[in-house]
Amino acid sequence: MTIDTSIRRRVAFTLVELLVVIAIIGVLVGLLLPAIQSARESARAMQCKNNLHQIALGVEMFHDAQRSYPPARYQPRPGDADAFNCGGKETTWLVRIMPYLEASNNERLWEYSIPYNDHPETTRIATISTYCCPSRRTAGEAIGEGQVVGNGTRWIRLPCGCMVPIGGGENTPIRGAVGDYGGNHGDLSPGNSGLPTDFNFGGNGTGIIISVRARCSDGRPRSPEDRVKNSSVTDGLSNTIMAGEMHVPMGRLGISPFDAFIFNGDNVFNTGRIGGPTMPIAKNPKGEAEDLVRWGSWHVGTCNFAFADGSVHTINVNIDTDTLGRLSNRSDGQPVSLVD
Repeated sequence: MTIDTSIRRRVAFTLVELLVVIAIIGVLVGLLLPAIQSARESARAMQCKNNLHQIALGVEMFHDAQRSYPPARYQPRPGDADAFNCGGKETTWLVRIMPYLEASNNERLWEYSIPYNDHPETTRIATISTYCCPSRRTAGEAIGEGQVVGNGTRWIRLPCGCMVPIGGGENTPIRGAVGDYGGNHGDLSPGNSGLPTDFNFGGNGTGIIISVRARCSDGRPRSPEDRVKNSSVTDGLSNTIMAGEMHVPMGRLGISPFDAFIFNGDNVFNTGRIGGPTMPIAKNPKGEAEDLVRWGSWHVGTCNFAFADGSVHTINVNIDTDTLGRLSNRSDGQPVSLVD
């Protein structure tokens, strides 16, 4: 009996067929990856907006309890009387609202009348996930490095009206928490020319969460002056930015001054931003030349903001700067209604 050799023939892929299959799988994976990455970024952007919503609720609860918005930081004006001529290196508004974000244990670690640098490192680096945009980092990664500025240090004034150390003196490196959300300090209408009326000095900001002077006792700040209240927002709560995403250049996470300590009140840019003419939203996430007090995000073409009525909006980075300035100024008499 003869056996049909075709029955005994082994069924298998040839090398060419295997390579074709692998190539097809590679193409399919290449097509799927952008969709997966886009879905992940959409989820991160949604979490970012939720973080801002929680911050807005925390600020509103603080306002209900204290009858004013939290001060961004203490900062005296040049030439102030002794009763107000103290402070400037204490902590910030992001510590003050912690009890309303279920982080009372963190807030209890802070003393509002002593400098930021006098707190232990364990206090300075402790943060919460609500202060971190997931497109940039997690709370566990939100630790930066900077310096305690010593005597003899040379300083330079930046376009933001901020003083930044550039060398000299005995500076001590320290660590502290960094983050992604800042309070609306207003626009540049008060000025930025080195006068006591400049936007960065206490009580001069046109936004919601601004630098304030402190009422002093024994040379230490004891309570905030220059309080901003709901009634101060005459342009309307739904027309005024409360907080938003701060510009931090890619590749500079954790590096001061680009990514500064958010619980340190020694500079306005640590935890505040301004917007308006000459101060647009940063368009380039990698742009180190961008001013330190600009808004900006790592979401493509957009930046998220919480408004004083608690709503959260996604704004195109190409928004007209006049419109941005009106949204930043609480009482310029030119309210702008923003619709996503």
